[in-house]
Amino acid sequence: MSTQVAFEVLDDTDASLGIAEVARLSGLSQDTLRWYEREGLLPAVRRGPDRRRQYTRRDAALVEMLAKLRKSGMPTEEMREFARLVAGGATTHGRRLAILEAHRDRIHRRQAELDQHLVSLEEKMTHYRYLIGAGLDCDGRPVPPEVAAVQPLTATEREQR
Repeated sequence: MSTQVAFEVLDDTDASLGIAEVARLSGLSQDTLRWYEREGLLPAVRRGPDRRRQYTRRDAALVEMLAKLRKSGMPTEEMREFARLVAGGATTHGRRLAILEAHRDRIHRRQAELDQHLVSLEEKMTHYRYLIGAGLDCDGRPVPPEVAAVQPLTATEREQR
């Protein structure tokens, strides 16, 4: 069984989005959009007669993708290469795919590391809950009542005190 995803085809004929709208759509600040341009992450954005940036829907889609790549930890140099390849058209699809696959693999490795760290964190939290519940210090000795009184088991108990 194959799944087919429909993608919207975007063209460059609708240069109608201002920097404020693209910032809102992408979640980036206007300053960050200008930085993306200076750093070569975006091709030169067209300007209107008033010198204001005029983004196309395709430009905005690239900005949104770059924002996601940045948030997911892709290095700036790889983002720059990806954007350069996008400007190269269909002949670069394979190279763009390779960049995205390599980044996906890095994300999976990082997720696995974070999962391991989360297990360690949960084990330590369980250990502290046990010590608090048993009224013990880290050496296994009973804690004085005044210490036990300030060691709630949960955040809810802390709020109730």
